[in-house]
Amino acid sequence: MRRRIWPKILLICLILLGLLVIFWQWDWFIPTIESRASAALGRPVTLQRLQVSLGPTTTIIASGVTIANPPGFSKATPPLARVAQLRLRVNVMEYIEHRRLALTQIALEHPVVAVRQLANGASNASFRFKPTKGKMNPPELGELIINHGSASVLLPRFKTNFDLTVQTSPAAAKNRLFTGGEIVVGARGTYAGAPVSGRLIGGALLSLRNPSTPYPVDLHVQNGTSFASLVGSIKDPAHLSGAHLALTFSGQNMANLYQLTGVPIPSTPPFDLRGALTLSGGSFAFRHFRGRVGSSDLEGTIIETPGSPRRMITANLTSHSVNLADLAGFLGGSPGTEKTPDADADTRAAEARAAASPNLLPNKPINLPELDAANVDLHYRGEHIINRDVPFDDVVVHLTVQDGRITVDPLDFAVGTGRITSSFELDPVGGVLHTKANIAFRRLQLSRLMAATHAFAGNGTVGGGAYLSGSGNSVAQILGHGYGHASFYLQNGAHVSALLVDLAGLQIGDAVLSALGIPQKTSIHCLISDFALNNGQLDTKAFLLATKEANILGSGKVDLTTERLHLMLRTQATHFSIFSLSTPINIGGTLKKPSVLPAAGPLAARAVPAIALGILFPPLALIPTIRLGLGDKNACVDTLITLQKGHPHNPR
Repeated sequence: MRRRIWPKILLICLILLGLLVIFWQWDWFIPTIESRASAALGRPVTLQRLQVSLGPTTTIIASGVTIANPPGFSKATPPLARVAQLRLRVNVMEYIEHRRLALTQIALEHPVVAVRQLANGASNASFRFKPTKGKMNPPELGELIINHGSASVLLPRFKTNFDLTVQTSPAAAKNRLFTGGEIVVGARGTYAGAPVSGRLIGGALLSLRNPSTPYPVDLHVQNGTSFASLVGSIKDPAHLSGAHLALTFSGQNMANLYQLTGVPIPSTPPFDLRGALTLSGGSFAFRHFRGRVGSSDLEGTIIETPGSPRRMITANLTSHSVNLADLAGFLGGSPGTEKTPDADADTRAAEARAAASPNLLPNKPINLPELDAANVDLHYRGEHIINRDVPFDDVVVHLTVQDGRITVDPLDFAVGTGRITSSFELDPVGGVLHTKANIAFRRLQLSRLMAATHAFAGNGTVGGGAYLSGSGNSVAQILGHGYGHASFYLQNGAHVSALLVDLAGLQIGDAVLSALGIPQKTSIHCLISDFALNNGQLDTKAFLLATKEANILGSGKVDLTTERLHLMLRTQATHFSIFSLSTPINIGGTLKKPSVLPAAGPLAARAVPAIALGILFPPLALIPTIRLGLGDKNACVDTLITLQKGHPHNPR
C-alpha cells in the first residue's frame, strides 16, 4: 500500500514545484525588502517591481525605487530620491566563500535626487543608521553606471540653491587617467549666496582591488570670485589615503574659501596657491604649496586633522618677500592697498574710504574668522619685508586659536641690529574681544626707522615698550577703553627739526622750532617719554627732549576715544639767549590732523617756569627701563642723573 502512495506524493510535489516555477514572482519579496530598507534609512522606501536572475553572478533589478522624506517634510516636497531602475550584479561565490558582499556592478537609470532643508535646519539627506550586530566587512564596489542622473540642492539657511547633472561613459581610447570609464558631474547655481559652477570627472570603477589602478579625480569649481581645482588620483578613496592630487586655489580673498574648505582664514588680498593634497585617516594636508598673496610670495604646508569638539589645523608658512599690508587681515585690518595686484573694485574702494576717514585709529570691526570652527597652530616667517614705508627687516609669528581664544606669541620684527618683540591675547567673551598686548623695543637703529620717511636719515638708538589691556571689536574701541602704559627712549639721535616733522608727522617745520627757541640743526642728545593709559586717556607722565642748547619738556594728554590732542611743550634753556626766546606751545587737533600754536595769554610769558605749567623732569625710577631698552651705558641715563642733581626742587 505504501509503495502505491509514494509515487503519488512525488507527483504532487513535482506538480507544485512546476506551478511554483511557472507562477513564481520575485515581487512577493517587495514588502520584506521595503520594510528592512525603511527601517535602515529611517524613512519610507518603496519598490514597484523586483526581478532576479540567479547564477554565480546574480543580477537584481529593482524598478520604480523611491526614497521618501523623513517626518516633518510636507507632501508637496519632492522625495529625496527616485530611480527608474536600479540594477545590481552580486558575486554570490565571493559571499559564500569569504562572507563578503561584492557588488561588481551598480547601474542607475534616470536617478533624480532632491535635497531639501527645513526652517530649523534639518535636511532630508541626513541619515542616522542603526548600529549592526557583529562585525561586517564593507562591501566591495565595482563598476558604476549612471544614465541621465540629476539632483537639486536647496538649503535656504546656507543661501544655497544649485543643480547637478550626472552621467557615466566609457573612457576614451587615449585617456590614460580614466582607463575604466568616467563619471561626469556638472554643477550650476548658487552656493553660500555666491554663484557656483563646477565640473567633476571621476572614475566609474569604484572597486580598487588592484592598488596599481588608483581612482582618478579631475575637479574644477568656481564659487563667487574663488577658484579651486583638484587633479590626480586616490589609491583608496574609501579610507581617504594614497592620494596624489594637485590642488590649486585662487581668488580675491582667502576668507571666501571657508565655504569651500571649512578652514577659517582671515581676509587677504588676491591670491593664487598651488601644491599637493594628501589624505590619510581623515586628515588632509596641503603640502609644499607655493604662490602669492597680494604682492607677497607664500609657501608652506597646512594640515587639518579630526578632533572633538573641534578639528585641528596646523600650518608652517614662509614668505621670502612679504608686504605687511597683505597680512593686515590677520591683525583685523583691511588687507592690501589700492595698488595691490589684481585687487577688485570693492578692495580699492575700501582702501580709498580708509584714506579719506578723519580718524587715524582703525574703527572697522576686527575681521576674525570662524573661531569656533577649529583650533589652530600657525607658524609664519617673513624673511624679507619689502614695504618701502616700514622700517622692518623680517617678521616671525606664532598664532594659536584654542577654543576660540587667540594668542599671538611671538609677533617679532627685526629692525637693523635691534628687534621689536610682542605678544597678544584676544579672548572673545559675549561678542566682545578682550585684548592684552605686550610690546618691547630693544636697541633699534634710528636710521632704519627714519628710512621709512624717505626724507631723513639719522643715527642713534631707540628703546621702550608698551602694555595694553582693553575691550572692543576694533582697534579704536580697544584703545578707547584701554588701560596700560607706554614708554619711548632715544639716545644720540639726529636733528630735532627732522624728529618733529618726520617722526611725529607734524607738519610744523621752522615755526615750532622758533616757538621753542631751538636751532633747526640741533642734534638730539636724549629723548625720554613715558605715558599712562587709563580708560582711553593717555596721560604724559614724563617727556624730555635734551639737546646741546636746551631741554624740551612736555605734558598733557591724548583722548583716544575722540582722538583729540591736548599737549604742551616748553623749553628749559641751557643758555640765556635761548631761554629769552622760549615760548610754550600747545599741540591740539586730532591724531590725523594735529595743530601746533604758541600758548596764548599768561602762558605765553617767557618768565613762567616749566614747573608752574605742570611740566617736570622725568623721575629716576625710569632708569631700569631705559637701560633695558637702550643698554646699560647710554646717554639718557647720564642726562637724567645730571638734570636731577641740578634740580633738587623737582618733586619727582
